[in-house]
Amino acid sequence: MTESRRRIELAPGYSISRLLKGGWQLAGGHGDVDRASAIADMAAYYDAGITTFDCADIYTGVEELIGDFRADYRARNGQGSLSRLRVHTKFVPDLALLPAIDRRQVEETIDRSLRRLRMERLDLVQFHWWDYRVPRYLEVAHWLTELQRAGKIDRLGGTNFDTAHTCELVEAGVPLVSMQVQYSLLDQRPLPLMTPFCARSGMKLLCYGSVAGGFLSERWLGVGEPKEALENRSLVKYKLIIDDFGGWDLFQQLLTQLRKIALRHGVSIPTVAMRWVLQQPMVAAVIVGVRRGDHLADHLKVLDLQLDADDLSALDAVLSQRKPPTGDVYAVERDVEGRHGSVMKYDLNDAGR
Repeated sequence: MTESRRRIELAPGYSISRLLKGGWQLAGGHGDVDRASAIADMAAYYDAGITTFDCADIYTGVEELIGDFRADYRARNGQGSLSRLRVHTKFVPDLALLPAIDRRQVEETIDRSLRRLRMERLDLVQFHWWDYRVPRYLEVAHWLTELQRAGKIDRLGGTNFDTAHTCELVEAGVPLVSMQVQYSLLDQRPLPLMTPFCARSGMKLLCYGSVAGGFLSERWLGVGEPKEALENRSLVKYKLIIDDFGGWDLFQQLLTQLRKIALRHGVSIPTVAMRWVLQQPMVAAVIVGVRRGDHLADHLKVLDLQLDADDLSALDAVLSQRKPPTGDVYAVERDVEGRHGSVMKYDLNDAGR
């Protein structure tokens, strides 16, 4: 894997920053967004070298926001000033649409992303499919490949496909360069199966959830297990991951060890947690998602930090006590009636039209 401390080649001729500025926290449903501040925040990240942004067609308002940033930045800095920018979006058809989706609808959605982002070609489109029992994902993926050949898409990736279905897509000729997965100290489901497949196929991992919605931070160190309703759906989701990891007491042991490592390096717990993911095999980049711009300095420290053998050994001593991962990537989330699946929302595109 060709890499520097701050950038990496995701595919031949396609370079990205090793941290991706995420857009999910700017989407509808997370509270009001100050557009001017959000655009200024994007400029600050871009100027600091975090030049790859992650969004999705289902993140209400975010593609438009990035499009506005692109127009504003070029107006102030010149036509070629965004030459390093890469924008990764997603194609996520609603669960209810899967049985009936046709090629026209796929192309209309891609065209809509192009308009929103004010781009002539999408840099990376990451394909997600909610339900494997609707076996049309290969057909739809090939339509995306046709749009790639037509010049509307530069690269194709996936989002939350498990290893078996990722292999099926690749063997069918879908040229995936990456898979976006949830990956953290608490959730290591990519490691047993997806990571070896990526090593064999040349794919890379783009990772979200590396700080577990904020649970992997000083805020939760020494705090009793929450008994009241958590303040948002993201925390509910990641609290379930903590339960699966081994429970609150083991989670507190992990936070304690992270704090010791953070103090030794003069950084924060989230910085150590993100760096740990970034040092895992086949991980190209970690997505950082924030609503405000006051985390940039910490995020830059992730790129400068290097966890050494003592750090990793100390973390492994805690991780050796965890419960084994449950299934492949995104397996439990696909059970609509299950503990994890019942937290999810599966039909979000209508809200973004």
